[in-house]
Amino acid sequence: MSTSRLLEKWGLPDLTGNGRFVTANVMDSLGNGLLLAFTVVYFTTTTSLSLGSIGGALSLGHLLALLTPVVAGSLIDRFGSRTVVIAANLVSAAGFCAFLAADSVWRIVAVQFVVQAGSSTYWTASRGLVLLAADRRDQARWFGFIGALRNIGGGFGVAVASAAVAVDDGWVRALVLLDALTFVVAAILIATWHPAAAERPKPAARTAGSNGYAAVLRDAHYMRLILANVSFVLAASVLPVLLTLYVTEALHAGAWLAGACILGNMALIATVQTLVARMIERHRPTRVLALAGVVNAAAFAVFGVLLALPGGAVTAGLLVAMAVFTLAEMLSMPSSSELSATLAPEHIRGRYLGAFQLSWSLGNALAPALLTTLLGYGPAWPWVVLGALNLIAVPLLLGLRETAPHDRAQEEPAGTTAPQGGTSP
Repeated sequence: MSTSRLLEKWGLPDLTGNGRFVTANVMDSLGNGLLLAFTVVYFTTTTSLSLGSIGGALSLGHLLALLTPVVAGSLIDRFGSRTVVIAANLVSAAGFCAFLAADSVWRIVAVQFVVQAGSSTYWTASRGLVLLAADRRDQARWFGFIGALRNIGGGFGVAVASAAVAVDDGWVRALVLLDALTFVVAAILIATWHPAAAERPKPAARTAGSNGYAAVLRDAHYMRLILANVSFVLAASVLPVLLTLYVTEALHAGAWLAGACILGNMALIATVQTLVARMIERHRPTRVLALAGVVNAAAFAVFGVLLALPGGAVTAGLLVAMAVFTLAEMLSMPSSSELSATLAPEHIRGRYLGAFQLSWSLGNALAPALLTTLLGYGPAWPWVVLGALNLIAVPLLLGLRETAPHDRAQEEPAGTTAPQGGTSP
């Protein structure tokens, strides 16, 4: 079987000329996986601070970095996505190196702010890089492929961090330097990557009304996408925030069952995401994303019904719920990423992506308090609210256009090859 037919069969995009970009995504995902897995353990191992002090410091550092996407969006429009991604990786590397000197609450706040700012800036700019790599006809495949890579890299990062913590405390410090190295390598790979599509940084906006964040706020279609995305962010928070609590406290099952569900979710996305992307590429991404909202609501209904099942049926029911939930995730990931980039006018795409990433930052900040509070009112309430929010997102999405608004005043001069937002086939 030829390479091209093999790529087609597995729903993979044409990777020609983009090997460094692909490898950089793996390295970034590995680095962020390590970050998620061992930050708390690192500081409890290397400092004498209480767990409460460490948790408070990390939360404050994360909170201070919440508005980073707003700044990142302006930088993208001024310097280009590649430059901003390179800088974000170097900032993350510097932050992890600074972990070695963080032995007080305020130093932990500072280093957490730096690494979260770097991570948030990277996620804001990276969607623009996909448009440089993707042919207009296979954007859905590219976004699906990058999502699968990030899942694999992130899962491997969690595994490496867990193994290092289990072996010896000294390995935890070495892991910090390894994490910093992954971000440096990713920065070098992006810096030496030469995508087929050219990216020309735009001059600074002359008026806030036409080119600044005011233009984003006036774009009713894009604001609807951002509002709808908050429901998907809260849905994605089920795995890290709610699932283990629900399984152990409401269903009275072992924590291993929640762990098995999370591993199954990661494995399915890593192996099936590109095939799902191939299936949805001929459909409008707004409709696919709306379908993901409906499928999410169905998954949450199954999660809630588990409360009424006898003990022997809970495990099977939980596996069904997780399968439906994972399908929704595989439908929503490439579609939302594609829409966030292609609905944005090219001349201020960075600001649009900054606003979109802010929905992720705020949603992730809101999720722990919201979901645990709802769980406190009763084990069914989180599923009722999450299901309702995802269904509310459906009409918001179905009326969206699928091309960026055309601004003749900001048209590219003839002959340029900068990527333009467009409708996915």
